[in-house]
Amino acid sequence: MDTRPNVLLLVTDQERYDLSTPDGPDVRTTGYDRLQAEGMRFERAYTPISICTSARASLLTGLYPHNHGMLNNCHGNEAVLRNLPERFPTFARRLQADGYETSYVGKWHVGRDQRPEHFGFDQYQGTDSNVLDDTLRAYHRSFGIDSDEIELEDESYTDHPDDPDLVSATLPIPIEATRTYYYTELTIDRLRRYANDANDGTPFLHRLDYPGPHHPYVVPEPYASMYDPVEIEPWSSYSETFDGKPRIHELQLANRGDRSFDWDDWAPIVSKYFGYVSLIADQVDRLLAALDELGLTENTVVVHTSDHGDFTGSHRQFNKGPLMYEETYHLPLVVRWPDVVEPGSVCTEFVRLHDLMPMILDIAGLDAPSGIDGRSIRPLLEGSTPADWPQRVFAEYHGDEFGFYSQRMLANHRFKYVHNAFDIDELYDHDADPHELRNLIDHPEYESVRHSLQEALLEEMGRTHDPFLEWTEKALR
Repeated sequence: MDTRPNVLLLVTDQERYDLSTPDGPDVRTTGYDRLQAEGMRFERAYTPISICTSARASLLTGLYPHNHGMLNNCHGNEAVLRNLPERFPTFARRLQADGYETSYVGKWHVGRDQRPEHFGFDQYQGTDSNVLDDTLRAYHRSFGIDSDEIELEDESYTDHPDDPDLVSATLPIPIEATRTYYYTELTIDRLRRYANDANDGTPFLHRLDYPGPHHPYVVPEPYASMYDPVEIEPWSSYSETFDGKPRIHELQLANRGDRSFDWDDWAPIVSKYFGYVSLIADQVDRLLAALDELGLTENTVVVHTSDHGDFTGSHRQFNKGPLMYEETYHLPLVVRWPDVVEPGSVCTEFVRLHDLMPMILDIAGLDAPSGIDGRSIRPLLEGSTPADWPQRVFAEYHGDEFGFYSQRMLANHRFKYVHNAFDIDELYDHDADPHELRNLIDHPEYESVRHSLQEALLEEMGRTHDPFLEWTEKALR
């Protein structure tokens, strides 16, 4: 009988790190709290890039974006690649070939013309966007709801005069009729099938990708009014002045459509974001209860993470990128592995989203493919830190809807350095300035720190075969 662990991978879209931490805002995160109490929480998990398609491709392949080629989102006219090249190994394809049953529910967003079935998942149910697809329409009808008759309430929009984007709203339907609940139901149904097939000894990999808490932050009651905007204090970084920062930081207010927003505008939006996180965390709690009920808990590794974070008003910004702040690069990551991970443990080592690809293979007893950038974090899960574990993290950005703006980032336990190819660089001292408000790039007392981080950045670019190394070296040396 195959006794290898099952894997349940839970990926959210654009979830901030700080909302589910003990010292973060007072947000109800029931399912996340249980996972942390029974698993390991990672304090320094980072995405390799703060944009959906690129980060998701990295999670799937274990590669940095500059190595898998999906440099920006695949759906727009500006997409560098429409689809992820199928030549790259993926964790799902490897597990599928080694006898795992594999399935996927929810958001995909890795390619226009491909779906999870192209990369190793036997079954897929979901969609790439917030568009009402036929399956969700049918689900709504089971509640007596006509999808086309749903009228949002309490809406907030960006300040683009000709084409404002929806930012947040109240969804006037039952919790049970939402897409978030529906995807949870599909996953629980899949878990039931696996439990019924458990006697044949086949392990499973199931991935659930929630479309939230990505904007628009549209949630039903009681989540829509769970957090009083009046009681939500401005983020510490909301006092951003853009003094000494790259010009794109202030231009983003116009690009994203929040130039006219003050905190009275942001507070009700943030309250909906908080509500969205609570809605998803409650669904995770339902999933954990289902694992208990079905007798799957003890042999199932549960992983929760996100593709990247969200500004939600931090630094006065909406959405994400091209700004390499902690709010969008720092990730939530929790792993529960009964009898292996110490319950309630916290890891302070640097890990990356693309480290999960080799980790999942490692859990299944499989070697990682040669040439990937990720490294299995299994030793950390088992309570040991290899002597050569990296004490820094490297990340990148290649532009988005507003044109290319090449960036590279190198951070250690105290400092962060950002190289902006077309503007001034950034240097932040997280001990003195945890909210990254003061750019120290030209401060004479930090000259040696700057040079050290620049050299470390170039080392990482060389080690990972970054094609921009040649030009970055000329700029920094």
